[in-house]
Amino acid sequence: MFIVSEDKRMKAQALKKNGKKEFVVLPWEDYIRIQELVEDYEDLRELRKAKEESKGQRPVPFEKAIKSLKLKK
Repeated sequence: MFIVSEDKRMKAQALKKNGKKEFVVLPWEDYIRIQELVEDYEDLRELRKAKEESKGQRPVPFEKAIKSLKLKK
């Protein structure tokens, strides 16, 4: 048997099974916001990793990088 409880901060509802929280139901907007936050966090981790890996390397000017990659501005 499932019991529903609410989380006031996110408008989420926790479904309990045998007294333990088992699932969460939340509005689509809250889900999208959580997904965006997770993506932002993953991007931040990748940026920090790239910065750490590039320590001690000389930066490449933007114009030179564009030319070497044969990209258009």
